Amino acid sequence: MRIRLNLKIFIFILIFLLTRQIKIYGILMIFAFIHEIGHMVCGILLGFKPDLLEIMPFGLSIGFEGKVDNYNKKIGKTSILTLKKMIIAFAGPLTNITIAAIFMMLPVNIFNILQEEIIYANILIGIFNLIPIYPLDGGRILKDIVSIFIGNRKSYSLINKISYIVVVIFTAIGSILILYIKNLSILFVLAYLWYLVIRENKVFNNKRKLYERLLNLSE
Repeated sequence: MRIRLNLKIFIFILIFLLTRQIKIYGILMIFAFIHEIGHMVCGILLGFKPDLLEIMPFGLSIGFEGKVDNYNKKIGKTSILTLKKMIIAFAGPLTNITIAAIFMMLPVNIFNILQEEIIYANILIGIFNLIPIYPLDGGRILKDIVSIFIGNRKSYSLINKISYIVVVIFTAIGSILILYIKNLSILFVLAYLWYLVIRENKVFNNKRKLYERLLNLSE
């Protein structure tokens, strides 16, 4: 399995050091790693082989090698691949929600102040990754659900538009929160969401142009 480090992580480490929030950032990264382990274990159980692990500013991202036979097998009109991808995408947030639930049931102060921070970190990671912005888990799940009804290419186009709408709404809400609670870390989270959406939009446009070229060549 290949491992890739996104160098932007050092900028975020410096920012959280300067804002004196490096402790919570460290906790978030630890459970973001466990979140990705949830994806990986689920993927392996479903027959996929891990291909790429990328360390990013707000967590990790794991890629799997595709299996050709998954494209052809179907349950009704839904391909086995689509179902497996949805299960793998949901496995990460479910891992964090399960950890948060376990720590909520433990006796109070068994881990001192860390208990609250662990619960908070896992709830935050779980909810954050379920935001319907591609390529976050929520965006992937929504795209796969929509693809069952309108096909993969159209669903990719639709989720690209939805991602922009959602990030604009989050930017508006986040801007108000920054003014009221004076927490600059929200600004960096918003910047990261915009980075994901803009990057994915470029990938989408490149794929669309390639598809149009292939279509023109076939005519």
